[in-house]
Amino acid sequence: MRTGYKLGIAVALVLAGSMWYYVQNAYLGHQLAEEAAHHSPSGIFSDLYPRWLGTRELLLHRRNPYSPEVTREIQIGYYGRPLDANRPGDPKDQAGFAYPLYVVFLLAPATTLRFPVVRLGFRWFLILLTGWSVPLWLRTLQWRAPFAVSTILAALTLGSFPVVQGVELEQLSLLVSGMIAACVFLVVRGRLWQAGCLLALATIKPHLVLLMAAWLLLWALGNLGARQRLLWGFGLTMMALLGGAEWFLPGWMRQFVAAMAAYRRYTGRSGSVLAFVTTSGWGLALSVVILLALAIVCWRARHAPAGTPRFAFVCSLVLTVTIVVIPTTAVYNQVLLLPAVLLLVRHAVAAWGKDRITRLIWSVAGSLLVWPWLAALGLGLAPLFVPLAAVQKAWGLPIYTSLAFPPVLLILLMYTYHEFSGLSPAAKSPAPAATGRASWRSSAC
Repeated sequence: MRTGYKLGIAVALVLAGSMWYYVQNAYLGHQLAEEAAHHSPSGIFSDLYPRWLGTRELLLHRRNPYSPEVTREIQIGYYGRPLDANRPGDPKDQAGFAYPLYVVFLLAPATTLRFPVVRLGFRWFLILLTGWSVPLWLRTLQWRAPFAVSTILAALTLGSFPVVQGVELEQLSLLVSGMIAACVFLVVRGRLWQAGCLLALATIKPHLVLLMAAWLLLWALGNLGARQRLLWGFGLTMMALLGGAEWFLPGWMRQFVAAMAAYRRYTGRSGSVLAFVTTSGWGLALSVVILLALAIVCWRARHAPAGTPRFAFVCSLVLTVTIVVIPTTAVYNQVLLLPAVLLLVRHAVAAWGKDRITRLIWSVAGSLLVWPWLAALGLGLAPLFVPLAAVQKAWGLPIYTSLAFPPVLLILLMYTYHEFSGLSPAAKSPAPAATGRASWRSSAC
């Protein structure tokens, strides 16, 4: 292995390690300190626990996981006691079962295990799945990266703030992200039935999958004769999930909608990233414009063969738009930006030689991308030079730019639309339908 690759792997491991250290010691430590200062019950920081307990109660005891009684039991396990609305220091998050009921089918194997065992296994599963998604996306993007480069990209991905936060919180967003990566990879490989089934399973978090599902179903309709297996796989799996959930708990969908409305009300997570960086009115208006532009792009690309630059670009664009317009600013959801980041990293050298505007946009996006690692590394080294109390006050430094990155990444994707998506006039002719896999070397980049 060349010296440059060895140095790159070493730097990536240092940056990833600094991020893990920061999240475990500064980020979560700050949350624990805030809970102690406000006499709040200390949570176990597990998004999995409410879903696991709800699944256990439904499948083993046939109890309604959306009911106030089960919610109270979830709070006892999550916070140590039920929340009290009369206590001003109590958290607003009720930790209810705010997921589609059919999530229980994915968690069913864990119902007979103790939760400490379940959470340990789930954490390692999320790490392995997220790491595995890197080579899946590389193959989807037709990027034959050397092993050392793939290792660097995987290390930085596993050491990024969204992934580390998602693992620490045991967030199902990482599970959904991995399923989306596998789904698109299967589409590129021509295994459409399996891809449709996986796409349906990924709808356990509907807001993260809605746009991707709409795009892939539109793509399937673009050549129905050859792609109908995707529709059959998705449709039959969704029917099985919805039908099975209805059999276990009739009328669950109404209760799920009510639980989601309550969740947004008591957590206050109802604004998009665009609304946060602008205003609620401008955020809504921009979201509508972006969605309309995305609809036009998807419509024009619906005939593109899987594995071509056009198909890969649209998949990356759809996931980026998802993060920008969904009504939540949770940073762990930004793991969906992985294919867009990989796509642009691959073409960074070519883009740098374009013009000043291109270099400026790429510089801003690159700075926002690397800032969390540099800030986390700085906080890890700071106690060697300044008092620890001063370092702890700067706990939020690595995440200051987290909400600015998705809109900038979206602008960069749209700006490089013709150069790097295979949509320029020189690259409009589709790849041979027999293979459905065009090399990136055939694109106009």
